[in-house]
Amino acid sequence: MPAGSSSKRERQYEHIKEGAVERGESEKRAKEIAARTVNKERARSGESKTSSKSSRKGASPSERGGRRSSGGSGGPTYDELYEEAKRRDVHGRSSMNKAELRRELGKG
Repeated sequence: MPAGSSSKRERQYEHIKEGAVERGESEKRAKEIAARTVNKERARSGESKTSSKSSRKGASPSERGGRRSSGGSGGPTYDELYEEAKRRDVHGRSSMNKAELRRELGKG
């Protein structure tokens, strides 16, 4: 997080990062997604010293709800993959992320 960020933005960053990890993103990619989202929110609300025109206009990331992210493959969710792994008695499923579950179940 950038220096001088509020505790609200810190919580927002952690929440977004954790959600991305749960969806199967790597830790590095999750941090990038969270930082970009929070920085855009900061720019839109006037909290940052500089911001691009594209950061200030259009729907915010929270309003957009990920509409433009990753093409919306329509594939199974983490919970669906986990339940299938549970039915198949996949060893180590509780510590797997979405990508690992897909690989183990032969779905990706």
